[in-house]
Amino acid sequence: MGTVRYGLTGMVLFCCLARASLLLADAPTPQDKCPVCGMYVAKFPDWTTSIRYTDGAQRFFDGAKDLFTAYHNPARYAPRKAAAVVASVTVKDYYSLKGIDGRRAFFVLGSDVFGPMGKELIPFASEADARAFMKDHRGNRLLRFKDVTPQILKTLE
Repeated sequence: MGTVRYGLTGMVLFCCLARASLLLADAPTPQDKCPVCGMYVAKFPDWTTSIRYTDGAQRFFDGAKDLFTAYHNPARYAPRKAAAVVASVTVKDYYSLKGIDGRRAFFVLGSDVFGPMGKELIPFASEADARAFMKDHRGNRLLRFKDVTPQILKTLE
């Protein structure tokens, strides 16, 4: 009975760690280029975002705007991938610079803060921080992941 319990505990721990590794983004190498704009993303560590696929492959971007551009057009930016096989989306909280789950993040649109490619969606872990940022930096709109559409991205061009 004890062996079975330890075996099950080990399997649960392994599955939890495997899931956590899918959610945590690796750091980009100096050779990693944003598939949308071609910039070397390691040069912009405060803005780096990523998509990890269920097969373990990971793509890095130099900001949330380019991440969403690729996410909404996998045929162009990840031709062998499909939106259904995205395991995790990681963005960096603007204030803490820690990687956070992009699907749970709050994004500020239309502020006076620019990213490496100009106008940018500014990510936050908390709604309170996003709203404070909007007030301080003239943000126009607060969005969730599902709200960031190709039409919204066009406003950032």
